[in-house]
Amino acid sequence: MGKSFEEVLERVRAMEFAEQFDMVVAIANGGIIPAAMINQRLGCEYYLLKLNLRDAMQNKLYDKPKLLAEIDFDYKGKRILLVDDRVKTGTTLEFAKELLSDALLVKTLAVNGKADYCLYDELCFRFPWIV
Repeated sequence: MGKSFEEVLERVRAMEFAEQFDMVVAIANGGIIPAAMINQRLGCEYYLLKLNLRDAMQNKLYDKPKLLAEIDFDYKGKRILLVDDRVKTGTTLEFAKELLSDALLVKTLAVNGKADYCLYDELCFRFPWIV
């Protein structure tokens, strides 16, 4: 079901976090817009982790996620909120957490799906920023 941008934004504004974070890390490309919204609210450092597993139609491209660009930010000892748009199996989030294993803390956030923090968990979900 489609949500309006304002509905998603309201959920972001109302979300309560149990932790403090040093940085927001977006899984690019899907996590860029939601991570930017979260980062505006939290006001901490913001970085991209360029991974890929599925195409725009959510068809699996690879057996496991691929790192598309070297990690170019210092995450060691930091408290990270890792953000993605959609979590289906959790494979990409788990791979990202392994990559960031030297962080002090990694919590996950999904706009839709299962994560430490999620805005929605619906079978059929349409993102308002996809045209």
